[in-house]
Parts: sequence; C-alpha cells; structure tokens
Amino acid sequence: MDILDELKEGIVTASAEETEAVGARLAASVADNTAIALSGDLGAGKTTLARGVARGLGITADVTSPTYTIYTTYQGTRQLVHMDAYRLSNARELDSLTIEEFLTPPWLILVEWPEHIPGFFEDKTTLGVKIEILPDHSHRIRISG
Repeated sequence: MDILDELKEGIVTASAEETEAVGARLAASVADNTAIALSGDLGAGKTTLARGVARGLGITADVTSPTYTIYTTYQGTRQLVHMDAYRLSNARELDSLTIEEFLTPPWLILVEWPEHIPGFFEDKTTLGVKIEILPDHSHRIRISG
C-alpha cells in the first residue's frame, strides 16, 4: 500500500525510529514543490517526523526544531525548508524572512505549528499531517483535512 493511502487510515508508531521511517517514506512519495503542514501537540513527534523526511531526501545533517531560528534549510535530493511557526502570529510575519525568494526547485517545505500562520498555504500544494499521542504513548500519524 502507498504511504499516502496508509496515512489516510493512520499509521501508529511505537518509537522515534518508526516515526522517522514514516517520514522517510513520506519524503519519497510527496510531489516536488509541496508544503507539508505538520500539526500535533508539544512532544507529539513533529520534529522526529521532519528528521525522517530529511533522511528520505538524503540529508545527513542533524535535524532539530528551528523554534528560535524560525526555519532551517537543507539540501538533499530536494531542498528542504524546515520551519517552526510556533513563535509567529500570522503569515505576514514571514514576508521579512524572504523564504519564497530563495526556494530552488525541487523543494519541500515542512511547517510545524501551521495553525500559527493561516494564509501561508493558500498558493501552495499542501499536505496536512497530524500526529497524536495515544493513551499507550504510541503515536498516530495521519493525513488531516
């Protein structure tokens, strides 16, 4: 079964390694020049999934949450922009960051806390992904919306 079909149903992971593996598979299946809106509570595994996406793009650099820098770029088989919008209050704040001016196709933008920047995704091909922590401490990853 294709990873996108599996994510429609929801994939349950029991470890960081399993979550990263889902991210790597997702990276291989998502079209070029796509934004991934990654939602979930604090500690749900958003950055872990982002690390897996990076690995799926052939990126070996250390991938951490860009909470204070807002975004980090990586170059692999596609350019990856990993953004954390937690500290932003709206999409207009992104204008000063000039993210879209330096995107080199093919690219992938992965945004943690996308609910903080409504409007950012309006002109982009976007895939919504939600991570939930289940009562047994496993995580459910699924396509949202």
